[in-house]
Amino acid sequence: MNVKTVLILLGLALATIFALVCVLLTRGRAPSTCQHLPPEQEDTGDGQSLVFADLTPEEMVQVVQYLQGSLGVQLVDASRAKPSDNCIASVDLQVPAKAQVLRFLDSGGARPPREALAVLYFGNQPDPNVTEYVVGPLPTPTYHRDVTVQKYGGKVPYHRRPVTGKEYMDINALVQRELKKAPRFLTACCESDGTDLVTLTTAPRGFKSGDRTTWFVLFHNVAGTGYYLSPVGLEVLVDHGDLHVSRWQLRKVFYNGRYFASTGDLEQEFVAGTLEIIRLKKPQPDSVLGSMRPRRLPDSPGPLQFEPKGPRYSIRDNHIFFQGWSIAFGMNSNSGPRLFDIRYRGERIVYELSLQEALALYGSNCPGGMSTRYLDGSFGIGRFAYELVRGLDCPYTATYVDRHYLAESDVPKTNQNSLCIFEHDSALPLRRHFSDSQSLYYGGLLKNTLVIRAISTLINYDYIWDFMFHSSGAVEVRVHATGYISSSFLHGQGTDFGNRVGPHTLGTMHLHHIHYKVDLDVDGQLNSLETQDMEYELIKDPWSMQNTIERPYLLRKRLEREDEAAFPLDAPMPRYLSFASPNPNKWGHSRSYRIQIISFAGKHLPTSSSMERSVSWGRYQLAVTRRKEEEPTSTSIYNQNDPWTPTVAFADFINNETITNQDLVAWISVGFLHVPHAEDVPNTVTVGNGVGFFLRPYNYFSEDPSVDSPDSVYFSSEQDAETCGSNPLACLPPATACAPRLPPFHFGGFLNL
Repeated sequence: MNVKTVLILLGLALATIFALVCVLLTRGRAPSTCQHLPPEQEDTGDGQSLVFADLTPEEMVQVVQYLQGSLGVQLVDASRAKPSDNCIASVDLQVPAKAQVLRFLDSGGARPPREALAVLYFGNQPDPNVTEYVVGPLPTPTYHRDVTVQKYGGKVPYHRRPVTGKEYMDINALVQRELKKAPRFLTACCESDGTDLVTLTTAPRGFKSGDRTTWFVLFHNVAGTGYYLSPVGLEVLVDHGDLHVSRWQLRKVFYNGRYFASTGDLEQEFVAGTLEIIRLKKPQPDSVLGSMRPRRLPDSPGPLQFEPKGPRYSIRDNHIFFQGWSIAFGMNSNSGPRLFDIRYRGERIVYELSLQEALALYGSNCPGGMSTRYLDGSFGIGRFAYELVRGLDCPYTATYVDRHYLAESDVPKTNQNSLCIFEHDSALPLRRHFSDSQSLYYGGLLKNTLVIRAISTLINYDYIWDFMFHSSGAVEVRVHATGYISSSFLHGQGTDFGNRVGPHTLGTMHLHHIHYKVDLDVDGQLNSLETQDMEYELIKDPWSMQNTIERPYLLRKRLEREDEAAFPLDAPMPRYLSFASPNPNKWGHSRSYRIQIISFAGKHLPTSSSMERSVSWGRYQLAVTRRKEEEPTSTSIYNQNDPWTPTVAFADFINNETITNQDLVAWISVGFLHVPHAEDVPNTVTVGNGVGFFLRPYNYFSEDPSVDSPDSVYFSSEQDAETCGSNPLACLPPATACAPRLPPFHFGGFLNL
């Protein structure tokens, strides 16, 4: 080999080494970190939104201490209180009267006193009852007043109180004692001694006012998975209405289509050989029906949304600002998320937007399933909105907010990170047009939306509550259902009530109905309800009179009274229905907001049912009533355990009052019928299981307000669309050449249950 060849090879080797070093150095260098800019500061109203703020833990403690020292009765901590004790059941914000709030917000009036609403169970007195007190002023209470009669027209009977955790514990102890009377049956049917079986409550609890008898369905319990898909065929009816736990009784037993007086009778028939049993294997963790454990190793991560310059919204206390939107947010421990004083471009659109109730009504040929009508507000939609999982329940970079509540305890609890706020890129244009005629240009706008989200886990189901705010001035409200289906043991003609989804598991049919309150104030408090729909008319063709043409035209109507504005669930509704201001827009039309409902609701409970009035809000897909301070909610937590004499009956709100130029409220029902199927195992998916409604500007503006959005894109054939100055989309590569600063993953949701 000559010297020249050696030099050439040496040069190539050096060049290769240099290239490798460059590559390694480049790979080892971390991308620049995104430099976050502070969000644009908007007028915060000097803390005015705090008039709607949830109670702080410190305020809750002050209320408890005040009541303990001011009522003159012994109060037992609700976490260990017996039915025969007195206790504080809950403490929440008492929302001030609207007139007071508006004087404060709009007219420089005095700030309304900050008050709490305390619910107390008085079991240790001659006339046991539930009493509600307004306590104030906070943070240092000096007074309380009984508002029970004022709110409900009389005392609340004690049997209407929601079941506490302590009461469930005592019921479970009773059931365990009763199961010990059937040891051979349990071994044969379920490979169990009873201690590894869990109970699932049903509701309501009986057939008439005063009853407190509940069917409990028994399931195999396997750690780390949902027991709801593993019924064993055994259900028990417990009478727990007496104030003394020692007097509670097991009234009836159901197994595989048959009823028995007691577990002793069940055991006796089994031993005698007259009982047909289904022998179930004890489920194993690696093969149990409904396990959510991953079956494959993690793959590369999917797409990640991040904000190169940081969030474009800002949050101060309970107040959110985003591109012209202003929203005060909160969470009621019973009814769940609620928003107040929603403004766009400085104008109030909605005074209150709040979840009211979630009904789940089941069918089955087992007693527990066929009698279940869950009213989830009684259990606590807000209370059971637990910590959200970063990166799955909400985007990883969302803002997470703690919520506090005091229920069934004298000590406040915190559901940390249980509400999230984020801007969402929907990967869909809000509007766009490509012009290929006359002049060549493209114009469009991204559909970026502010989302406020919470997720409630109510026994087996998980409800995802979304409130979304669009740059078009529209508000979108949406709920998705997921989680586990509830099931019955498959026997007899079970498939008349659902589908078989496991060896002995019947996925039972049910309907979800969700109710919302929307107190719209469109260009002021005084609004009217206007509808528009279409019809065809047959006319002679004006330019060819021997021919005819079918011409569509608008049917416009103003609804004058509440009875006209109550639209039954299964009846057609005008396609356009709007809250209209008496003031016109630039083009002479009433400034309005349209209500557009997206729902696939199942049939409402027949009005002949003895418990229908307790859920009479479900009769209507929409009902518009005059706003009244004495009609703050469409239901009550006391309706669940006494639906036969409801504490609040929504049907009474509709009494044909005039609704022209009045302060109006829209009560909206959405929902869907769910017939569980094989693909609901392990969980119901959110796809196709979402419903909701829109509040859309309708002649409220003179043009689409999103034209002022800084995200608008426009370029023509005469421009260089690839330059940042002409097209903001061309600015994205340098703007996103950075790595988002992701906080470490943390989850503490199991620590405070």
